[in-house]
Amino acid sequence: MNRIWITGFSQFELGIFNAKDPRVTIIKYTITKFLTHALTDTDEPYWLLTGGQSGIEQWAVEAALDLQEQYPQLKIAMMKPYEHYGSKWKPERQTALHALESRVDFVAATSNQDYQNPGQLQSYQNFMLTHTDEAMLFYDDMADQSNVRYTYKAIQAFQNRQDDYHLLMIDFDRLQDYAEEYAEDLAN
Repeated sequence: MNRIWITGFSQFELGIFNAKDPRVTIIKYTITKFLTHALTDTDEPYWLLTGGQSGIEQWAVEAALDLQEQYPQLKIAMMKPYEHYGSKWKPERQTALHALESRVDFVAATSNQDYQNPGQLQSYQNFMLTHTDEAMLFYDDMADQSNVRYTYKAIQAFQNRQDDYHLLMIDFDRLQDYAEEYAEDLAN
């Protein structure tokens, strides 16, 4: 069994406020390419673990859901850092989160309490790291004001203790490469 944590920027950190933004297409294309490559030659269960944050995490769920019919060994777990995650979001964002929750294979929170303190987020990161074999992180050092930097630092610290944990970093340059590949695929 393989398990991957896909996470990264929120839609707000990327400045994406519309699901039809072409950048969403490229991000989903990137995730789809990676998952398709990982799933092509195996019938072994492959779990995608991610949170419910709007942005990379929800787009990862959407991309994976599109692949499940072709790859039934792909399973999706939406792990939230605390109970009632997203309950203070705007109604349309809450609706989108609940719609995705209803379609994935497993939903749970790593803390059985509502948000209390940042320690819950650190516990969430630790849970995700200890329950996955690798991570795909959409992050760029150029955006160091992003909260994703804490996840990046947590992964690095975990790799120092667990040297076989693999990190696939998707930065802005790599996303540009995928955008060019996507354009070539459309042209062919």
